Amino acid sequence: MLEILPITETNNHQINGKQNGQLFTRKQQVETAVRAILAAVGEDPDRQGLQGTPDRIARMYEEILSGYSADLATIVNGALFDVAYADIVLVKDIDFYSMCEHHMLPFWGRAHVAYVPSDKVIGLSKIPRIVEMFARRLQVQERMTRQIAEAIIEVLQPQGVAVFVEGTHMCAAMRGVKKPNTKMATRYLNGVFETERVWRDALLQQLG
Repeated sequence: MLEILPITETNNHQINGKQNGQLFTRKQQVETAVRAILAAVGEDPDRQGLQGTPDRIARMYEEILSGYSADLATIVNGALFDVAYADIVLVKDIDFYSMCEHHMLPFWGRAHVAYVPSDKVIGLSKIPRIVEMFARRLQVQERMTRQIAEAIIEVLQPQGVAVFVEGTHMCAAMRGVKKPNTKMATRYLNGVFETERVWRDALLQQLG
């Protein structure tokens, strides 16, 4: 039986499993699980075309689920600036890729993030990095939208935050309902964007 341990670092991989006294990295655990899945669906994990598949999938997951190891303070890295500006800051068309937590299939799309500063603004590159931090996890779009907004609120304490996300979900395109052109739209409004129509209208005009 595999025992889950507190995460530690070794050789650029994270140890968090122990079986029969032997430590396993997260990558090794994923490789073992992929081999089991291949065998369960009737494949031979040792045939030529699949021999490297467990390793490739494990390395892929390290990349596309890297948001779990990301840290908000490290991303922001002090890039907060005192600027005399009290109107809308909008970062549009932020491409993202994520993984549906229900079927572990990809979903992707674009996010638009807006805020009205109180006394500070954040470095331009930080907002796409915050989006990526929450996208590169097992997710649902609704929660991801809220998490992005809450991170901006935590860092800036702005007068208002708005996050709009539009995504295409493979779990609705290639299985289930099988509607490949369906898109899902979510939004999160806070502060002046939630309470004052003039700010909402101005933002919607900017979004086009």
